[in-house]
Amino acid sequence: MTIELPTDYRRLTPYFRRKVREEYVKLQDGKCHYCKEPLDKAPPVSVTSKKVTPKLYPEGFFNYPVHLHHSHDTGLTIGAVHNYCNAVLFEYHGE
Repeated sequence: MTIELPTDYRRLTPYFRRKVREEYVKLQDGKCHYCKEPLDKAPPVSVTSKKVTPKLYPEGFFNYPVHLHHSHDTGLTIGAVHNYCNAVLFEYHGE
């Protein structure tokens, strides 16, 4: 299966969101698009020291360690990120 990146997140089924996320993980050599640390480890203190507001996110948001980051303006996928990095991107950068 060939996946063209970026792709429109809004048009992806959960199955294809997972496939696109997996493709980004491969392209990023297993590192977070935002903090550049390995996705199978926790984000660095420089990220986790930033306060986020859990009630802003859907139930279970932080249960999934790796998220597919996308632009809320265009819907286009950007890369794979830690769940906490995703929250920081949203709350601190509007992404």
